[in-house]
Amino acid sequence: MLITRQDREILRLALPAFGSLVAEPLFLIADYAIVGHGLGTTAVGALGVAGTVLSTLVYLCVFLAYGTTASVARQIGAGNHTRAMRGGVDGMWLAFAIGVALIVICWPLSPAIVELFGAAPGQSAEAVTYLRISLLGTPAMLVVLAGTGVLRGMQDTRTPLVVAIGSFALNAVLNAWFVLGLDWGIAGSAWGTVLAQTIGAAVYLRVVVQGARRAGVSLAPGLSGIKQAGTAGVALLIRTVCLRIVLLVATAVATRLGTAELAAHAIVTQLWTLLALALDAIAIAGQAITGRSLGAGDAEGTRAATRRMVWWGLWSGVLLGLLVVAGRPFFPGVFDADPQVTAELLAVLWVVALFQPISGIVFVLDGVLIGAGDQRYLAWAGVWTTLAYLPVALVAGDLVVLWLALGVWMIARLVTLGGRAYGTRWLVTGG
Repeated sequence: MLITRQDREILRLALPAFGSLVAEPLFLIADYAIVGHGLGTTAVGALGVAGTVLSTLVYLCVFLAYGTTASVARQIGAGNHTRAMRGGVDGMWLAFAIGVALIVICWPLSPAIVELFGAAPGQSAEAVTYLRISLLGTPAMLVVLAGTGVLRGMQDTRTPLVVAIGSFALNAVLNAWFVLGLDWGIAGSAWGTVLAQTIGAAVYLRVVVQGARRAGVSLAPGLSGIKQAGTAGVALLIRTVCLRIVLLVATAVATRLGTAELAAHAIVTQLWTLLALALDAIAIAGQAITGRSLGAGDAEGTRAATRRMVWWGLWSGVLLGLLVVAGRPFFPGVFDADPQVTAELLAVLWVVALFQPISGIVFVLDGVLIGAGDQRYLAWAGVWTTLAYLPVALVAGDLVVLWLALGVWMIARLVTLGGRAYGTRWLVTGG
């Protein structure tokens, strides 16, 4: 099929978005590599505990990016750059406020949070050290999320890619210097990440401040705008919590099944996450394009773009599924899996490949409805699809059935999101 102008716009937004999505997880990967090389196994375990806590906090706050993308894109489409920048400024203030609140709440609770993971005493002390220092960077981390949403809403996904790559490189250099050069221990790793995140946030602040000044928008927080962003964020938070419940239940069931099953599940989950990042890039394009076209009052154009992005999601899923099938015989060797884990992996990878096309459509529709500002429906859909998943997952007697339960969840999401997208209630136009 010929590449159309609409396709080029989708790719213009999706390809840089994919790069920035992949770059962000490299923060912790760089930390693991440097800490493991310089400090040993105990420190790596401590980093694993603290990193899990931090990644969960950031994951739950991803609504700061998604909600801001939708609101800014809609105002851009309506030709109202002043309101777009007002929404962007308020979104970043909300991010900063949530970051400060997380410091206030989690700092004194850090030992108790770490204790929940059952780490050894030496690991617990280092995990608390890393967590407490890293918490100081949460306002910057969340400002980066909101700033990313502002730029995506302005149809700019290249700048977030540049900032993500630059922050990753700086993080690696600072961590190597502090841990290996200055011998600061695990605290050095935390400080390196905090400084890299803070500089990344400063770049976003500069871009947004410049845009606000050009639009004549005050940099002071607007309480009504912050409240509106927070209200929309609650619905997206419910959606995100539902997604997290599904993943946590899957891990808990895999743990119950046995050691080999848990190891295989952990490996396949990392592959699934990588595939999801690839598909999520099209969803991000969907957020930006949908918000802008609805803001411009173009409902038919929105439908046409949605159909085209669904096509991209479907065939991207088909391609990824075929790649999983092609790489299936070699995948266990990458992780030096023992025979029992290998057997589990080879069986589950068929399921992963099977559901990639469905996942591609689901991710696109999710992004389209987020861009349309249909957060309340997404929250309810998240609840119902989770309820459809839980009975199947909880009775799973082997790992293949558990991943088939995840397939049931994706089919439930396809039904709820596809049914909504087929209708017209989400096609709310104007600024």
